[in-house]
Amino acid sequence: MDSAREVLRGRFGYGEFRPGQAMLVEAILQGRDVLGVMPTGAGKSLCYQVPGVVLPGLTLVVSPLVSLMGDQVRALLDAGVRGAYLNSTLTPGQQATVLQRALNGTYDIMYVAPERLSDPRFISFAQQAAIPLVAVDEAHCVSQWGQDFRPSYLAIGQFIASLPKRPTVAALTATATQQVRSDIVRLLGLCNPHVLVTGFDRPNLRFAVERMEPKRKLARVVAYAKNRPQESGIVYCSTRDAVEKVHEALCEAGVPATRYHAGLSNEERAANQQAFISDDAPVMVATNAFGMGIDKSNVRYVLHHNMPASIEAYYQEAGRAGRDGEPAECQLFWSDADISTGRFFIEKETENEGLTPDEAQRVRAVRRRMLEAMVGYGYTTDCLRTYILRYFGEEGTPACENCSNCAGGFEALDVTRGARAIMRTVHNLRGRFGKSVVVDVALGKNSQRVQELGLSKAPCFGCLEVPEGAPAPSAALLREVIELLATKDCLIVSEGTYPTVGLGPRCRDAATDDFTLTMKKAKKVSLGRTLVGGAKGVHSPENEALFQELRALRKRLADEQGKPPYVVFSDAALRDMCAKRPTTDERFLEVSGVGATKLARYGEDFMNAIRAFGATSA
Repeated sequence: MDSAREVLRGRFGYGEFRPGQAMLVEAILQGRDVLGVMPTGAGKSLCYQVPGVVLPGLTLVVSPLVSLMGDQVRALLDAGVRGAYLNSTLTPGQQATVLQRALNGTYDIMYVAPERLSDPRFISFAQQAAIPLVAVDEAHCVSQWGQDFRPSYLAIGQFIASLPKRPTVAALTATATQQVRSDIVRLLGLCNPHVLVTGFDRPNLRFAVERMEPKRKLARVVAYAKNRPQESGIVYCSTRDAVEKVHEALCEAGVPATRYHAGLSNEERAANQQAFISDDAPVMVATNAFGMGIDKSNVRYVLHHNMPASIEAYYQEAGRAGRDGEPAECQLFWSDADISTGRFFIEKETENEGLTPDEAQRVRAVRRRMLEAMVGYGYTTDCLRTYILRYFGEEGTPACENCSNCAGGFEALDVTRGARAIMRTVHNLRGRFGKSVVVDVALGKNSQRVQELGLSKAPCFGCLEVPEGAPAPSAALLREVIELLATKDCLIVSEGTYPTVGLGPRCRDAATDDFTLTMKKAKKVSLGRTLVGGAKGVHSPENEALFQELRALRKRLADEQGKPPYVVFSDAALRDMCAKRPTTDERFLEVSGVGATKLARYGEDFMNAIRAFGATSA
């Protein structure tokens, strides 16, 4: 491990491994397979990059993102690591050159797409090369139960097994439930792996949920971005049309934004992604087609204009904020229409066409349960952070003091009486009708549809008793109660064009004496900046002024060298410079993220800027 720590300090500029990193690195260096589940920003890449430098031979990194391999390799080269990539952006001649150099021992680490592993020329190369380690990034893509299943990942295990000498295998991901973890071990053929789940908590992220009508979302997103003109952010939308509308509104408001979705050409997507990474367009509006593998560390906020399809998807997308450990905000705006859109996409699922009808039905059932858990996140009155952690099987504290629920962003409304009436009505109607009919019957509302069905004579008609002097709950509120009961598996909302409401597997829970149900009552949520997780004293007015000067210097140097600003230094490194104000090589090396290579490349420029700032502010 001494050599690993030397590489960590000398190449990557970190004095110590983060929690979990040392255990995985040590296991890999001992030749043991590993499965690491670590939250975004926890430093998963270093778990294979450090061994890739230490081990003799060529480490292969299987990554699903061809468009980002160039940036990942540039970051390695900037740290003084011999990196390369092999993908379809290179000409056949360039690919041949890379393969020959790899055989000659020119590289420590090479990134490849999973599709590359079935290329006969690459297979021939791999049979000759000394490959001590294969790292599988975004390993959850191998599981059809994960939110990002990619059939090409299924070939990785076979490729590894075909090598003359089996390498150590490192599988890494940010989000994986127990079922997905089991799939990763089985499908990649991991041998007695050291499994490490470091925990999913990201203390520097502030979570907030705000429910609002679709028409208000656009103005809310624009106001949010305009209030943060110096910050980089991502706005996620569920459809291409929503991306276009949000992007247009931001641009009209003067926010430098770009967009990304599958309807754009490959060239435009690549150009827009590069504009975002380079901070030329610091706000990205995108569908979930964007983001996996994005290493941009200075994203200060992630907004969701629509509700994602699962907690896994939400946490992965929201987790693209604050990768540098600095404070960041994750805000979800949602409406009932988002739930309907999510159900529609599940029923129209076509990505897994290779599955049998029974397998496809099981996948849809899993997707529906995942969506209900996401809906529960929108409705919950508990701590938002704890809700997420429990979903992944990890206990959280009762209150994190860094989410909108813990900050009192709502008032709890007791809807137990309405919930019991709904459950009784659904039981009596035997799951044959949709939400509107169920609600009308429970309220005793003799609507035209109720009359046509003859349900005014049903025993449950008007079963919702309202205390004297109390207002009757609205039909809209009771429809929300149905959704909330569905998130708790007390009810099931069926699939199809005309979904019906039936009893769920936990319906008996609602019949117990101690059953209670609370719902959020609208209350304005404060979304002012928080400084949780930031270095003490870093955000003083004087340090903020220096930070902005160093950001401008970073951008200029990055543009001159044709690389993303975060590759030069992360926001966290700049903040540490503001706190330490280094003016000598020895002091500059004490800055987090500064190694010998970066000192040689950038030290003089940044120390001159710090000296000049000190002279003008003295």
